[in-house]
Amino acid sequence: MESIFSKIVAGDIPAHKVAETIDYLAFLDINPLTEGHLLVIPKKEVDYIFDLDSETYVGLMMFAQIVADGLKKAIPCERVGMTVIGLEVPHAHIHLIPIKTMDDMNFSRPKLKLSEERLTEIANAIRVHL
Repeated sequence: MESIFSKIVAGDIPAHKVAETIDYLAFLDINPLTEGHLLVIPKKEVDYIFDLDSETYVGLMMFAQIVADGLKKAIPCERVGMTVIGLEVPHAHIHLIPIKTMDDMNFSRPKLKLSEERLTEIANAIRVHL
């Protein structure tokens, strides 16, 4: 079954992409916990992150590390938090979230509502640092 993330990879659904390789993609979450909240995915559609083959899993983590470095430079934060939940979309993905406190990673909090213009500004700011 094709996931929403696969449709983003195919270009069928627009996204605020910040980094892309042949195998991986990083884009802004449209319902972010904080400004700069990113989703990092393998382009290969696999539902559960621990079902990825070892090469794809390690590559995803290496790609996420590069993206997190650019994210930290672009968005004022104490750290970039990382979490894998994997229940909301059946496509392996990592959340990279600029955080100042532990509460910034609380998924039960209300999500931010950012304008398309602000999302574009944030994506551009991150891309400058990659």
